[in-house]
Amino acid sequence: MRIFIDSADLDEIREACSWGVVDGATTNPSLIKAAVDRRKGQIAMKEYIQAILRAVPGPVSLEVTALRADEMVAQAERLHGMFSPHGQPVIKIPVNPHVGESGDVPDYDGLRAIRRLSGEGIPTNATLVMTPEQALLAAKAGATYASPFAGRVDDLIRERRGLRVGVGFQKGDYFDPHPIRRIVEGQLGAGAGAPPTPRLPQWNRIGEFARGSHDNGVYGGVDLVRRILRIYRNYGYGTQVIAASMRNPRQVREVAELGVHVATVPFPVLAEMLRHPKTEDGVRAFTADTVPAYKELFEQK
Repeated sequence: MRIFIDSADLDEIREACSWGVVDGATTNPSLIKAAVDRRKGQIAMKEYIQAILRAVPGPVSLEVTALRADEMVAQAERLHGMFSPHGQPVIKIPVNPHVGESGDVPDYDGLRAIRRLSGEGIPTNATLVMTPEQALLAAKAGATYASPFAGRVDDLIRERRGLRVGVGFQKGDYFDPHPIRRIVEGQLGAGAGAPPTPRLPQWNRIGEFARGSHDNGVYGGVDLVRRILRIYRNYGYGTQVIAASMRNPRQVREVAELGVHVATVPFPVLAEMLRHPKTEDGVRAFTADTVPAYKELFEQK
């Protein structure tokens, strides 16, 4: 599995790349804003992004801000032309740029942009993928990468269970869908021989519990990644899956176990992947137990 650093902070990116484990980077307008805010607006944007590309030993995703296909393609061409001399820019396109009833952008303009850019040889990253269906269409449109947002799907399911971030759970908390899935599928499976009816209160309760426990059959972010990988492998799509919105090390481990192509990991989560209390205990003990004669080996000329 390749690891991309999910950051637009040049200091974080350089530090993570110095560890020798980073293969690329992903940015977005929100991450760019955070980097600008940290520097109190003192950024020459073009030179700053050039520095990111030079620091990263692989692809760097840069996102368009337009929502219509023609404008997204024009911005993508500009970004690719401007930054390809400095590294490997990949253009992020929202898989569906429609923003609700107030907007007049059609659902499919992201796919249209991806198809056109694919024909021009410009690599693309279909972003904000929340369903296997979106990922399937992104692959058929020719996306180089598709980025399912695992953490945001976990958030959605927790919110449907009545929890709220900062109150019922913290953003970095691990979400384990397996107990809920076993309850739902076990209970519904037990009644397969006798179809439930609305007159049975227990089936009403099970149905209500089931509806709030998944997103159209997807039981969590890792499950979303699993289903996309299965579809891509079924049909031999060349699109690579970037597991995005990684919130904690266990989530990263689980998508690695699935065989995902890439996980894009925020700097704090990447650092946390190295930590374990028994590792710290071991370092402490080995350091304390070092005998003088062994220390002298490092001091001799």
